Amino acid sequence: MRLHEYQAKQVFADAGIPTPEGRVAGTPEEAREIAEEIGGEVAVKAQVHVGGRGKAGGIKLASTPDEAYTVADEILGMEIKGKLTEEVLVEEAVDIDDELYVGVTLDRGEGEAVAMVSSRGGVNIEEVAEEYPEAIAKEHVDPAYDLLGYQNRRVVYGAGVDREVARDVSGVLDTLYTLWSGSDADDAEINPLVVTGDGDVVAADAVFNIDDSALYRQPELAEMEEEAFDDPFEAKASDKGFDYVRLSGDVGIIGNGAGLVMTTLDLVDHYGGSPANFLDIGGGAKADRVRDALSLVFEDDNVEAVVFNIFGGITRCDEVAEGINEALEEFDELPKPLVVRLTGTNEEEGRKLLTSKVEVEQSLEGAVQRTVELAGGDS
Repeated sequence: MRLHEYQAKQVFADAGIPTPEGRVAGTPEEAREIAEEIGGEVAVKAQVHVGGRGKAGGIKLASTPDEAYTVADEILGMEIKGKLTEEVLVEEAVDIDDELYVGVTLDRGEGEAVAMVSSRGGVNIEEVAEEYPEAIAKEHVDPAYDLLGYQNRRVVYGAGVDREVARDVSGVLDTLYTLWSGSDADDAEINPLVVTGDGDVVAADAVFNIDDSALYRQPELAEMEEEAFDDPFEAKASDKGFDYVRLSGDVGIIGNGAGLVMTTLDLVDHYGGSPANFLDIGGGAKADRVRDALSLVFEDDNVEAVVFNIFGGITRCDEVAEGINEALEEFDELPKPLVVRLTGTNEEEGRKLLTSKVEVEQSLEGAVQRTVELAGGDS
């Protein structure tokens, strides 16, 4: 679960990390009211799950409440990298003297957390890692001991942080690691962690992503889940128990297993199409789950045609076929062209059960090519 910036800042502030005063607004009028309450210059920031908001015009400064109204009116409704801006964060502008990066994430290769600090904050950390790897200090953390004091100091000083603010930066990193560890987080980042002209450190941005599988033991964070979605459609999918990622194309994709779905996405692109979504129904999916998945993709206005790719291991192809048939019984006419590829357990039985409304292909390549063609792409 990806929290919005304003949600992540709320979590960080509650834990003691300094953040700018601010609130989220859904209308220009609300933005003006918040700016009046704050007083002085404010930043108006689009709340969407993408990087590069500033370059896209999604972050602007306003000197007066009326300016806050104007820029909020410009940003609300703006589409940034395919994400519609429905809310803005209005917060006090920060006096920036220096920008740092502080983050904690999981190094899956090492099986440990890694704490990172960089003196090159305010820019994409992946770009820094590629162009200036020496500018990022890293420290792996043994989960049996958590982040030890000497490790914290080593990574802070190793990044070249000024000694006058090193203690404060070290405190932020320690709190960030505690939040990361205690909240079942995937990533916890502050970029930039601003050093102000007065020598204070403030989290000018915030990223906090939680492992979906652990939300059952993070009830306070789980309450933020619905608000964390940029897209109401993705929120609806979550209510049905699906991880649905909306993309910018027009070929709908359903499969059982993340690897199989990713392979299908790659093949759609390979054959000249453009994927509209990622939807994994998981292993062992029964007919009702298949029906819900298919109905969901049909509701996506971006989708022009759908490929349903099933490898029957735990999942039985005949049950998938029954789910497809049940979904299509709701429609007099097929809402979108549907191409089905069934292979594995009970594949012959499944193919025989399938309604004549769908097209059946035995090979994955054939199914993808046909779907791309039906969507209006290159074959």
